[in-house]
Amino acid sequence: MWSRSFLRFGCRAPWLPVQDVKPQASLRTVSRLPLLRSCWQHTAPESLNCCWNLHEDHFELRYGDSLMRFDYVWLRDHCRSASCYNSKTNQRSLDTASVDLCIQPKHVRVDEATLFLTWPDDHVTKYSLSWLMKNSYEEQKDKTIQPRIVWNAKSYREANIPSFTYEDFLLSEEELKKFLEVFVLYGIAFVEGVPVHLEATEVVAQRAGLIRDTIYGRMWDFTSDFSRGDTAYTKLALDRHTDTPYFHEPCGVQVLHCLRHEGTGGKTLLVDGFNAAERLREEFPEDFELLSTIPVRHEFIESVGGFQNHMVAVGPLLNVYSWNKELYMMRYNNYDRTPLNIVAYDIIKRWYKAHRHLTTELRKPENELWIKLKPGKVLFIDNWRVLHGRESFTGYRQLCGCYLTRDDIMNAARRFGLVA
Repeated sequence: MWSRSFLRFGCRAPWLPVQDVKPQASLRTVSRLPLLRSCWQHTAPESLNCCWNLHEDHFELRYGDSLMRFDYVWLRDHCRSASCYNSKTNQRSLDTASVDLCIQPKHVRVDEATLFLTWPDDHVTKYSLSWLMKNSYEEQKDKTIQPRIVWNAKSYREANIPSFTYEDFLLSEEELKKFLEVFVLYGIAFVEGVPVHLEATEVVAQRAGLIRDTIYGRMWDFTSDFSRGDTAYTKLALDRHTDTPYFHEPCGVQVLHCLRHEGTGGKTLLVDGFNAAERLREEFPEDFELLSTIPVRHEFIESVGGFQNHMVAVGPLLNVYSWNKELYMMRYNNYDRTPLNIVAYDIIKRWYKAHRHLTTELRKPENELWIKLKPGKVLFIDNWRVLHGRESFTGYRQLCGCYLTRDDIMNAARRFGLVA
C-alpha cells in the first residue's frame, strides 16, 4: 500500500530500494496533469552524491554541488544513441521536429554514474551524469566561453609577454601554440624578424589563420596617399577604434607590418576594450546594459580612385552572450557611426551618457599602450576586443597587412587544446 502510494507520485518510501519510476498519466494529457509531488530520490540509499526528482515537465538532478533541471523534450532531443546521434561525424541524426513536445519518460532509472530514460516508444536514452552536468544550463550560465586576461599599459608591460621569432613561429608547432595562447588571452601578439616585404607578411599571417578577402583586397600595401576613402590612408592621427564595424561580422583579426617610415610620429596606440568595458560594467552597470542592447548603425561610403563601396551594418557597441552576459565583441568606431536615427528620443540622452562613460574609460592614459611599429615586427590584433589608433606622422610611411577570419584562428587554438 505504502509503496504504491509513493510510486504514484514519482517518489519512493525511503526504506524501499526502488530506482525505477513510471509516470502514471497519459503522455498526451500532460498539460492537464496535477503537479507531481516533489520528493528527492537517491541513486542508492546510502548515496549523498546524487539524488533526483521527477516533475511533470522536467527532470531535476542534484549531482555533487550542482542542482540542474532538464526539460523532457531536451532529454529526448540530445539522446546519444546510435540511431539519434552519429558519433563519427559528431552530428545529430534525430529529427527534433518529430519529438512530441509533451513527451515524458515511461521509465527512469539512475545509478551511480548514469541516467537511463525509457520513452513511450520503448527507445532507451542514457546519459552519464558528468555529461549532463557539463551540458546543463546551470553549468553554462556561470561559465566563461573564452578566458581572457584584461590589461592596461602597466599590467601588460609587467606581464613580460614574449614576442615570437619569424623562423620559430613558422617551423615550430610549440611556438605556434604559445603564440595562439598569448593572442587568445591578451588580444595582441607580435612576431619579429619578419623579412620586410608583403610576401613574408602574408606567410606569417597564413601561419596563424585564413586570410579574409574584403573590399580592401586580400593583402593590402598602402601609404598616406588617400588611395582609398578612409582616414587611415592619410597622415592624420587616428583615435582608438575597431575596424569594419560596417560589416555584419566585423573582421576578427587584423595584421599590421610597417615596411618603411622616413619621418617622425606615427606611434601605434593599443587599448584593451574589454578592460574598459568591464570597468564600465562595475561602475555604471546600467550604462553597460544600455550599450549592449541598443543597436547602432555603422556605414562606409567610398567613391575614390575607382572604388565604389557602400557597406552598412547594425549592432550594439557591446556584444554579450545572452545566457551568461559575457562580453565577446566591441563595435566601437566614432568615424563610421551613422546618424542615430534608430534610437528613440527618450533613450538617446541615456545612450550618449553611457557612450561618454565608456569613451572616458577608453581614453584614460593608464589604458593606453603606445608602441612603435618597426620594419620586421608584425602585430596581430583581436579586432573584436583591442582598439587601435595612431599618432599623426610626417614623411613617407608604408604599411602592409590583412585581416584573418576569427573562426579559423580560434579553431587553430582549440586544435592545440586551448580554451577559445
